[in-house]
Amino acid sequence: MSRPVARPLGRLYLVATPRPDQREAEFVARVEAALDGGVDTLQLRVKDGEARPYIALARRLRDLAHKRNVPLFVNDRLDVALAGGVDGVHLGQNDLPVVWARSLAPGLQVGLSTHALQQALEVLADAPAYIAAGPVYATPTKPGRAAVGLEYVRRVAALMLDMQKADIPWYAIGGIDLTTVEDVVRAGASRVAVVRAVLDAPDPAQAASDLLARLPAMPEAICR
Repeated sequence: MSRPVARPLGRLYLVATPRPDQREAEFVARVEAALDGGVDTLQLRVKDGEARPYIALARRLRDLAHKRNVPLFVNDRLDVALAGGVDGVHLGQNDLPVVWARSLAPGLQVGLSTHALQQALEVLADAPAYIAAGPVYATPTKPGRAAVGLEYVRRVAALMLDMQKADIPWYAIGGIDLTTVEDVVRAGASRVAVVRAVLDAPDPAQAASDLLARLPAMPEAICR
């Protein structure tokens, strides 16, 4: 199996989750609009989805993303990531261990969720493609998961600086939208991941563009 092309990880990460009773064509159209608006890292998240339709949808989004040189990750499902020909897999704290993911799919990038500083310290030892820090604010996307607040964003920012890990991208995630993104940036994040703020917006392209405009620019050399 050939190794995927290394596509740079950007500043605005959309976790694209199909909505109940939403037609696939509408979902794909909204994701494409978000990409047009500036989303530069993409994840497909289908909870409890059967493998074959999940793979088919991953391939549709892969084609849209790769036309724009945007990397696509699949949430949780290593099998879907492999069969879908995407760039990587995103794993949570209770998902497949990183060592197994890399053993089974050495060509895939692995992104990891963190909710506490000790988790961030542990996953950094695995040299992930990126880490996600959150949820910063309470969000229905993660029911039952307590918000970690801006203090966790500050602590992760300090940790990355202290450990000289500027080469590992990290994203603040959870309840971030136009009303909160500037506070998140002031807390030390330069990249954010969103769901509802873009995917559920009346105009996903405009919503993505507006969010991206509020994120600090980064030198091209560290966008990986």
